[in-house]
This record gives sequence, C-alpha cells and structure tokens, in this order.
Amino acid sequence: MAGLAAGLRSRKNAKIRDAVLQHGALSSAGVSERLFAWLFSGLVYPQIWEDPEVDVAAMRLSPGHRVVTIASGGCNVLSYLTARPARIDAVDLNEAHIALNRLKLAGLARLPGHADFRRFFAEDDQVHNTLAYDIFLAASLDEPTRRYWNARMANGRRRIAAFNGNFRRQGLLGWFIATAHLVARLHGVDPRAIVHSKSLREQRRFFDERLAPLFDRPTIRFMLARRASLFGLGIPPAQYDELAAEDRERQVAKVLKARLEKLACHFPINENYFAWQAFARRYPITENGALPLYLRAEHFQHMREDAGKVHLHHQNITGLLAAKPARSIDRYVLLDAQDWMSDAQLNALWTEISRTADRGARVIFRTAGTQTILPARLAPSLLDQWRYDTEESERGTRLDRSAIYGGFHVYERRD
Repeated sequence: MAGLAAGLRSRKNAKIRDAVLQHGALSSAGVSERLFAWLFSGLVYPQIWEDPEVDVAAMRLSPGHRVVTIASGGCNVLSYLTARPARIDAVDLNEAHIALNRLKLAGLARLPGHADFRRFFAEDDQVHNTLAYDIFLAASLDEPTRRYWNARMANGRRRIAAFNGNFRRQGLLGWFIATAHLVARLHGVDPRAIVHSKSLREQRRFFDERLAPLFDRPTIRFMLARRASLFGLGIPPAQYDELAAEDRERQVAKVLKARLEKLACHFPINENYFAWQAFARRYPITENGALPLYLRAEHFQHMREDAGKVHLHHQNITGLLAAKPARSIDRYVLLDAQDWMSDAQLNALWTEISRTADRGARVIFRTAGTQTILPARLAPSLLDQWRYDTEESERGTRLDRSAIYGGFHVYERRD
C-alpha cells in the first residue's frame, strides 16, 4: 500500500490521478480509484479499442478540418490522417501513450517505406526492429521519448525491444487479454480457434458452444463482479458502474457476454482486426485480413506527407481547448473520457468545446452504457447549442467492430 501511495504522489501520475480520483482515500471507491490510477500510469493501450473507420465516417472528416482528439495508442490519430485534415491536436494524460504516438509518427516519417513501417508496427517476431529504431528513428525523437524507449527493463533489455516480438501483447490491455486467454484455457477453451472460422455461421457456433458458457462459470462470474477485474480494459470504477447499470441485476458478466457476442459474431472474422487481437492476439497478416487504416499500403505516402500535421500534447483536453481561439476547431473525438468525469469536469469541457467549435462542428464519443450521458448531466445552456444525430449515432454503435462500448454518440453544432 505504501508503494501505491508513493506512486500516486509522483509527478508522472499527477495528471492521471487528478482525472480519476473523486472519492476519499479510505472509502472503497477511493481505494479502487487509486489502484486504477496507479495501473493506468504505464502503457495501457498498445492498440486503441475504438474503431477509427467508424470515427472517420461519423465525423464526415474531410481535408481542411481541424481535429482535437484523445491520443490513446495512436491508431486513431494516424488513421484520421488518411482523410487529410488540416491539423490534428492529440492529447493524453499518459506519458507512455505520448511516447508511443511519437514513435509511430517518427516511423511514418523516417522508416524507408511502407513494408518497413508495417513490419515495425504490425508484424510479430521481427528481431531487427531495434536496429531499425537505432538507425532511422532514435535521433529524430525528442529526449523524453528517446529516454522512454531506451529505458532498461527488469530483463535487462531496452523497452524498444518489445517491437522485436509482439508489441500488441504489451501494456495493461495486453495483460488483460493474456489473462482472459489463460482463464479460458483453464476451462478447456482455446479462443484462438475462432479465427479459423470460414463464415459467420461458424463464428456463431463457436461462440454459442465454447465462449458463451464461460460466463456461467461461478469463478468467472465472481471475478467479473469486482471493479478491479476490468481495470485491464482501461475501465475505471465509475465506468464499471455505468457498465453494471446496463443489466437489471447489475451483473457485469451478462453485459460483457453480450459485448463479446458482437465482437465474435457480428462481423466476418477477417474484416475485424479487433477480433483478431482479442482471440488470436495478433493481426491477420498471413491471412490477408483487414488491418487498421494507418497500416494499409494505399494510405502510406500521403500519411507520410501529412505527418507534420499531428501535434501531441501531454495534458487534458479541456486545458488544450482553453488555449485555443474561438471557432477554431471542426471535429472533436472524446473516446470514452466523459465516463470518467464529474459533472463539473464535464461542463467545463463542453464550455470549451462550445466556445472553440466552428460552424458545423461535430463531436463523437463512446459510453460504457448505451445512452448518451449528456442530457442528464450537461447544463441546458450548453446542451441547447448541440443537436444529437440519432441516425449517425445508431449507425456508429452498430458498425463499431471493437464491440466493447454500449453506445457511440454524435453531436453537431447548431448554427
């Protein structure tokens, strides 16, 4: 407990702590929040768990647009470049995420070609990636980022050596997926087998016969009834409670079963790289399946030309917007950050969004629950400036291949 307290007092964790902590240190909720803040201080998302193709369509993202987004693992930021916006400001409270985004941008700008870029960020067991880092990338990185990737780990290797193996297995999310696989195998189920399905019908059969029964196991239901069980998905206590509220009996196992059913059954397996990451723990490279937008060859050259349009900021999104001029932003991507916020934080954010939004601005975000949280929590004077796009929200919720969120929401500025 002393180590946890010391970690939370560190400068590194200060921004995350301020965003997460809402209860007293001695309360049950407060202990959960502090544990989550400590876990969240390192790498969480080696790959984001929101579908950028849904984002691009819902934003109606076009050349000339000015975008503000939360960075996370950076797959979204780079994927937005495929639409050639004028500028992307990406913020994150997590230093590891900032370092990962800077590495990806350096790779986009400095690696010799698309094959090298894909090999570095998508393929497994590429033992020469550290050499590529030393030759092409290290010198172009700022000192904090270079220090992060050159840091020696407990095994004596530099942190950048994770790219020699399977980087998607790193971080809190990688640990969570590995643990889920171990639990499934202990119950006689190998989740990797689903990727060999030849049709949606076969995927459905595998889910119904192998995966769905796991959620009826008493040990699994017991584990999922604890808030800390989903910290590995980046779900803080407040968001866990929103997730639980989706079931009348507050049984998170039922909610997660429904979300996993969508991931496993609603999209052809080779069109859903999120399912590959969840079930096979890799991308479908040799099977010629779909890759994230930013890793596809057809986008590489103009993404490389536009890499300088991305500006990274180690701060919260409200603070960034407060420094922006009025009517200077066209598109906002909030991911699921609002689920973490108090009412005061939420209203402060939307005050800045409303001030900086230009004509026709659009805001997209996700929620653990199915409904938008704004009508119940946002001041009417702010909410009245925005129109909820029901059709686009329903479409995004249906088409989001990551399947983990209950709702995808789109708001458009009233002019």
